[in-house]
Amino acid sequence: MDALVTRLMDLVVHSLYSHKEVFLRELVSNASYALDKLRFLSVTEPSLLGDAGELQIRIKPDPDNGTISIM
Repeated sequence: MDALVTRLMDLVVHSLYSHKEVFLRELVSNASYALDKLRFLSVTEPSLLGDAGELQIRIKPDPDNGTISIM
């Protein structure tokens, strides 16, 4: 499964975006939009947040493996 996801991500990055930085910016932007929508919807339906606490986007670089994780 990991190999399939890696191939899919590679295809998306290279076919839709000319620079990896643009792809990363889009990914973070989409995550931010999703969190904003969740905050908005939780005003009328608090159960959507559950016990999530603070909503945030975390970016963790791993230079040893040459990867970046977005959580």
